[in-house]
Amino acid sequence: MSKILSLAAKCDFLLKRITLRTSLHTQSLSLRSQSRIRHASSTSSIDPSEVSNFNALASTWWDVNGPSRLLHLMNPLRHDFIASCHNLEPNPSPKRDLHYLDVGCGGGIFTESAARLAHTAKVVGIDPSGAAVEAAKTHARQDPKLQEPGRLEYLNQPIESLSLPDALDEAYDVVSLFEVIEHSSAPADFLRTCLHFVKPGGWLVLSTIARTWTSWMTTKVAAEDIIRLVPKGMHDWAKYINEKELRDFFDSQKGWGRDGVIATGCLYIPGLGWRMVSGGEQWGNYFFGIRRDS
Repeated sequence: MSKILSLAAKCDFLLKRITLRTSLHTQSLSLRSQSRIRHASSTSSIDPSEVSNFNALASTWWDVNGPSRLLHLMNPLRHDFIASCHNLEPNPSPKRDLHYLDVGCGGGIFTESAARLAHTAKVVGIDPSGAAVEAAKTHARQDPKLQEPGRLEYLNQPIESLSLPDALDEAYDVVSLFEVIEHSSAPADFLRTCLHFVKPGGWLVLSTIARTWTSWMTTKVAAEDIIRLVPKGMHDWAKYINEKELRDFFDSQKGWGRDGVIATGCLYIPGLGWRMVSGGEQWGNYFFGIRRDS
């Protein structure tokens, strides 16, 4: 009985600690937007320990059976989701000459695939992990199409140090944040910075994880401890962001969401891969997209 009471006390302590961290994190996300600035601070909102984690993964980034396996399997759904976003536009039409900014590009899984699309004019991938960016550049050299001038560019820097476009119409059609925001120590500030790079009528698209007990069981206990699909310590459950928190954040941002906002769950099924699941955004992995008013 004493062992059970001791375990219960430890669980209660852990729950209170996580609840406090979560409260502070959510408060950070709900902060009001600051005025537009010419360029952001050189200080990254990504925790240095997170960068170290991704540096360690660099050598295996393109191993489809390695630690990044789930990202390779998810990648086709990223494109499907972006297509769904474009279909929400008031007058959807075939896309061409699109410019992408892939924030937190890592080893370039999505970045490369976007650069190969027929409707793509240019893709810029940016990441604070130098080792990951080098892995991306090395892999891209294997495809002559990706060596075409202006098609694909990688930058080793945080989004906060990237200079803003000189004019809004020189910004990007799609700014992607796939599996990134849950690694930020200041998600609200990070999002505000990213918003400046989306042109009017363009989309900010992201994928992340809802902060629920379901996601704790699947992404921490199952994925890291039991099945070991991802390296242990890759995720911090208290940094996960619920879909409603994102909607509340964008409700406070003038000029966003009038012509389109969309969210959908994304579930990994062993043996089958990733599947879109309507309503899944309330309890696990999900995609979120919002359009800048044109």
